[in-house]
Amino acid sequence: MSGRTVADFLAYWQNEGDAYARHGDYAWMAAQVAGRRVLEIGCGPGFGTQALVDRGCTVLVVDTLPECLAAARERAGQGVATLCADVGALNAAQHAEIQAFAPDAAVCWLMGAPAETTGAGGSDGGNAVAAYREKVHRAVAELAASLPGIGQVHFVDRTAIPWQAKDIGRDTLVRYHLDKTLRDLPFSATRSDALYRKLDDKVVDLRRPGSNHPALKSVAPVLASLLAHRRY
Repeated sequence: MSGRTVADFLAYWQNEGDAYARHGDYAWMAAQVAGRRVLEIGCGPGFGTQALVDRGCTVLVVDTLPECLAAARERAGQGVATLCADVGALNAAQHAEIQAFAPDAAVCWLMGAPAETTGAGGSDGGNAVAAYREKVHRAVAELAASLPGIGQVHFVDRTAIPWQAKDIGRDTLVRYHLDKTLRDLPFSATRSDALYRKLDDKVVDLRRPGSNHPALKSVAPVLASLLAHRRY
């Protein structure tokens, strides 16, 4: 769990984000985005924001937590524009501000929030976080659909997969986003738009006695990336 309070959440992601940045994970995410004016939904302590700025992008960050926006500005520079808002409940003025920024891409990377926001508990098996993520992803996609200049929407989240079955997993990832996140919206994606990246060299052995299928031999922690493209 990434923390119950805002302070816990930022401390957790400061540690996690620093490890990802050193491993090149944020640079890998940013390299997939072709846009130059990027709308970033959810920034944590700003490692993703910094990766986009380092790539030469102009960034508008939308987050519900002022503490996260302040951390992103401090990390990536005061030139980063920020908007404190809930992407799922934008008012007319907030939507107009985003529209005036004229983004050509939107990203939502490693979506999370303090447990006091998601309602996560130690015994819910991650269901609250999954529901929160699904809700935010859908709101991001609907916002992107309302902004004709956005040609790409990029989602990245952590998961774990049998690495030997990653090609099957790519098909599953595409189907999930097409059926839920992008349903009835003017965006599409194919298998080539779905990528996995190992987070580190650790592999969790999940083999059980009597289980010989090669796809079940080991599970690796990964970043799951889906880049959706607008249908014109």
